[in-house]
Amino acid sequence: MDTDLLKTFLEVSHTRHFGKAAENLYLTRSAVSFRVKQLESILGVELFERQRNNIQPTPAGVRMLAHAEAVLTAWERAKQDISLSEHQSVQLVIGAAPNIWDAYLQGYMQGLHQGLAGVALRTEILAPAAMTKQLMDRTLDLAIAFDPPKLEEFELLQIGEVSLHLVSTEAASSVDELTDRHYIKVDWGTAFNIQHARDYAELPIPVLHTGSARIALDFLLNNGGSAFLPQNMIEPYLAKGELFVIDDKTPLRRNVYVAYLPGNDRLEQILQAVNYLRSQF
Repeated sequence: MDTDLLKTFLEVSHTRHFGKAAENLYLTRSAVSFRVKQLESILGVELFERQRNNIQPTPAGVRMLAHAEAVLTAWERAKQDISLSEHQSVQLVIGAAPNIWDAYLQGYMQGLHQGLAGVALRTEILAPAAMTKQLMDRTLDLAIAFDPPKLEEFELLQIGEVSLHLVSTEAASSVDELTDRHYIKVDWGTAFNIQHARDYAELPIPVLHTGSARIALDFLLNNGGSAFLPQNMIEPYLAKGELFVIDDKTPLRRNVYVAYLPGNDRLEQILQAVNYLRSQF
């Protein structure tokens, strides 16, 4: 199977336009069309319904999406495994949502690198559904999340905790005292959203919803307002007086979990990584 055919198929699926896919892939429109026809010929089905300015995947094309992504992910991993240096015997793939990296995991990468001799690390920013699928496909070794996949096949362990503080760009002892009503709602997972709806109804309607704490922090510093952000991220700005903790709200705590397949052939390295992360908790 020519992986270029799969890449072209995915680009057309994402753009829903042969011309835009051609631009993104630095190909001619006819080359994109030819590759799609080649893939359809190999599979024996039509992958797209071609109407003027309206390219839609067929039911077969929709089913093909997940398979194409899995094949390309596995191929990239195979290439990296084969090209490991003489000092590296195995590659460990760690997946997490953006906010896990921002609030928790990023600070431990150096320790993982130093503590896992002979292991090359690969990191992925993934949505929860993608992490579950890649764990099952064995293209992901460790999934780290606030709301982990709960399937019998996975080993699930708590490895940490994140403290989320309601902070503002103005000093205030309560939400009622805030004059700047800009509130940035950061997605910290299902349990956070439930508690947020129950206990923080007095907060203003958000001017921004985001799944990235980095985006929230940048927006907050440039536009003013308030948001729930992790301790490690806000400390430098508290020290400089650019952010203030709203004292009448106790921090919300989110547990951090790791999930992995016990039958993974890199189990020894997985357990070394898990043990390191748990030792920091």
